[in-house]
Amino acid sequence: MREYKEDRKLAKVVCNACGKNLLVENGILKEECIHVDHDFGFFGSKDGESDSFDLCEACYEKLIAGFTVPVERRERKELL
Repeated sequence: MREYKEDRKLAKVVCNACGKNLLVENGILKEECIHVDHDFGFFGSKDGESDSFDLCEACYEKLIAGFTVPVERRERKELL
């Protein structure tokens, strides 16, 4: 869950799974997390709905540990 100040600067990020407050300094997220912002399209029960959530790194790892088909993971050579 993200909260923004009136100037649209990031104020707060909370993990939707465990409730952990992630470190935000001067509008910059200083802790790793995964942010999902998804617009559902046709052919499902959520047509026209949008979901948004954040997961801290620990909750993301717990989530993917339960996958039947593992996440494809590769190491990046350059970080921009």
